[in-house]
Amino acid sequence: MTMAKRDTYTPESLLAVAVEVFNERGYDGTSMEHLSRAAGISKSSIYHHVRGKEELLRLAISRALDGLFGILEEPAAKQGRAIDRLQHVTRRTAEVLMTELPYVTLLLRVRGNTDTERWAMERRREFDQQVAELLKRAAADGDLRSDVDVRLATRLLFGMINSIVEWYRPQAGHEGHQDEDGDEVAEAVVRMAFAGLRTS
Repeated sequence: MTMAKRDTYTPESLLAVAVEVFNERGYDGTSMEHLSRAAGISKSSIYHHVRGKEELLRLAISRALDGLFGILEEPAAKQGRAIDRLQHVTRRTAEVLMTELPYVTLLLRVRGNTDTERWAMERRREFDQQVAELLKRAAADGDLRSDVDVRLATRLLFGMINSIVEWYRPQAGHEGHQDEDGDEVAEAVVRMAFAGLRTS
């Protein structure tokens, strides 16, 4: 990976570079030397902002997790019938994934080899469990098909949303006609998922 040398940089731009390198090389395969070269700054300059690469990992993953957990605090995720709340959370999860694509991609790829990665995996499970709880409530309300296992439905729903990181690329102006529109993707996820899940 080659990037132009930067005369000025911020913690935010350093984090963006680190996430790109982590996603390209894998966290375990990334050294401070790799980060230094990619950012076009010395290792000592990086240490001026962070203690090391694990702090960069935590900052990046926190950004993804904050976006996801923020969804659960939105009024439409907390009020109304469970099925409607679930649809809102599903749509917004897809939207956050696409908006914060590099950060969520990194979150989904952590392996649990460090304290930060284990913390991230635990937080991911918390989010998944809260969404699964909405699915259970919607089933109890009679709004989900009775012949669909709730645990399986939860896995399939997350599988569909999380797969977006493997192929979604934001539109790049007029020349990005082959790329997908984020709103269209989020709406398609909701339509496809709930056409098969809702009783009506």
